[in-house]
Amino acid sequence: MIDMKNNQITGTLFIVSAPSGTGKTSLVNALVRDTNHLKLSISHTTRKPRPKEIDGYNYHFITEDKFKQMAMAGVFMESANVFGNWYGTSQETVQKMLAEGHDVVLEIDWQGAEQIKKRFPDAISIFILPPSIQALQDRLESRGQDSEEVIQTRMTKAIAELKHYHKADFLVVNDVFEDALKGLKAIIKANRMSTAKQEVLNQELIQQLID
Repeated sequence: MIDMKNNQITGTLFIVSAPSGTGKTSLVNALVRDTNHLKLSISHTTRKPRPKEIDGYNYHFITEDKFKQMAMAGVFMESANVFGNWYGTSQETVQKMLAEGHDVVLEIDWQGAEQIKKRFPDAISIFILPPSIQALQDRLESRGQDSEEVIQTRMTKAIAELKHYHKADFLVVNDVFEDALKGLKAIIKANRMSTAKQEVLNQELIQQLID
């Protein structure tokens, strides 16, 4: 995005959505690790931390009462209930990073993605697809964290979520991890090479070339 008043580049908001088990968290973490000036927005959630998850790094883990208080105060730019737990994104935190010129990526479900796109139509949405339904189930089972009943519930919800793929601006299939990661990086790079942004970054050069 371009701040026309100050002729400065502000960051772009990227939304990455996918059903549970597609590997979106691993992809997003690798994308942020490998991409300069790309920040991950850390969501707030009422669910309990999983093994090895760290408060403030993976999520801000809070109580349901605290979440409701923050929601009532208008803290969240989007929120959704997923498998009985609430998730929300802090609007102030995201807007601060964007204003500083950082691109920001949100890892949220399709409900949150729809909320964001309505409020921020310039946001770029990306949907991650699994290579097959069987691969999706295999990945959920390989976690070793959920019962068979929970896995089947997640599978039913995942299949329903896949029907929303067409609402995204870009689709990336996570079959081979490195190929999927390259696809995500290409989307970020292409956005940064837009004429509008390059005009600001290379203003002096362009003037020299065309004057």
